[in-house]
Amino acid sequence: MSPFDSRVPAVLLRIDPNPFHHGTLGAVRSLGRAGLEVHLVADCAGSPVRASRFVRQLHPPPPPGASPADIAVVLRQVAARIDGPAVLIPMDDASAVAVGRLREELTPSYLLPQQPPALPERVADKAELAAVCAAADIPHPETVVPASAGEAAAAAWRLGLPVVAKWSRPWLLPTTGGLRSTVVVRSPQEAHELYLRTEEAGSRLLLQAFLPSGPDRDWFFHGYAARTGAVIGGGPGVKERSWPRAAGLTAVGRWRPNPDVQALAERLTGALGYRGILDLDFRRCGTTGAYHLLDFNPRPGAQFRLFADSADLDVVRALHLDLTHRPLPAGSPLPGRAFVVENYSPLTLLRPAPDGRELAWHAEDDREPGRAMRGLWARHVSRRVRERLRRPGGDGTGRMVGATVSVPPPSPGTPYLSPALANGLPEGLSDEKKVSSC
Repeated sequence: MSPFDSRVPAVLLRIDPNPFHHGTLGAVRSLGRAGLEVHLVADCAGSPVRASRFVRQLHPPPPPGASPADIAVVLRQVAARIDGPAVLIPMDDASAVAVGRLREELTPSYLLPQQPPALPERVADKAELAAVCAAADIPHPETVVPASAGEAAAAAWRLGLPVVAKWSRPWLLPTTGGLRSTVVVRSPQEAHELYLRTEEAGSRLLLQAFLPSGPDRDWFFHGYAARTGAVIGGGPGVKERSWPRAAGLTAVGRWRPNPDVQALAERLTGALGYRGILDLDFRRCGTTGAYHLLDFNPRPGAQFRLFADSADLDVVRALHLDLTHRPLPAGSPLPGRAFVVENYSPLTLLRPAPDGRELAWHAEDDREPGRAMRGLWARHVSRRVRERLRRPGGDGTGRMVGATVSVPPPSPGTPYLSPALANGLPEGLSDEKKVSSC
């Protein structure tokens, strides 16, 4: 007998239009495999997730930049097509912030964690997070929120170049104009010029002391803070490969016990009274050994399926069980397990995985999204290569681009990778580039 209440469907909400958001596919599969009806409110016109056999119904999302009132209208329309209340799971920061604000309005139609409405917005705001960490005694890079372009230049110099520049509310960034959520600033003039774009960015600029990357320094923690306050359904992991290198999303992650990271995560959620799914990003200081919190994402991280335990419990399953008042199955952690995003680290698939491995896109019981991703990614790679070849020198430096990587034939059971995927990959989508972690 299934431990899940199959009468209660799940509704996944994502406002970010990124077609390569593999975390959404992970949530669709996890809940669908549990026998739950999965509704997806997202822009899936060009996304492989629409091909998943576990999607019961697609619903048009609110547009990027939609107001909370507009988001509420869309969610009420979805609720009207579903019998009874549903568990609502935001899949990006913009969705999490909006759902937090709308909690009281949405409660009749949706099951949601009980917590202060403004808390998701507070922890997702990069400037507010510095104050949150100070109050909870959680290590955090020294942070300055300048009030003028001159202050920005002076702060960059005082913090010690290079410094990390972030927009406090990256979900408000325009889709055009080239602004990125996080960049490395290497001169006071760069900080000065970046501050001048504050109005365009839609939120405050903050500057942080730079913590160098290195082996075994980038860590993350995924979990679900239940109604009781206990943090379950996840654990600590280390980022072994990222895209872009040393500064981006997790391309290869591994589940590794880390009592220090675990204790920091539990202390922070307890101090805040946070309830719901969380994804925390840490970087270990090479000088002091302290783990500094870089980001608090109040929603599932894209690689949350890394932490599926021996009972296949993960954070989205834990949330559904807890909000429907069902007991959680007793499972054991699976340290050493790996998670690989094939389009960002294809050659990793050629290595053995004795402790187990889950892929972001390919699944034996749901093959179509993987096929769709390979075609979509090959077109994305080809477009980026053509753009670079139009520049002087091929890549803007006088060097030729696109050295071929020879890839041996895949072993049985390994998903096929086209040459476009196996060769030198261009940078990922701009909304996934983060100097901190993802």
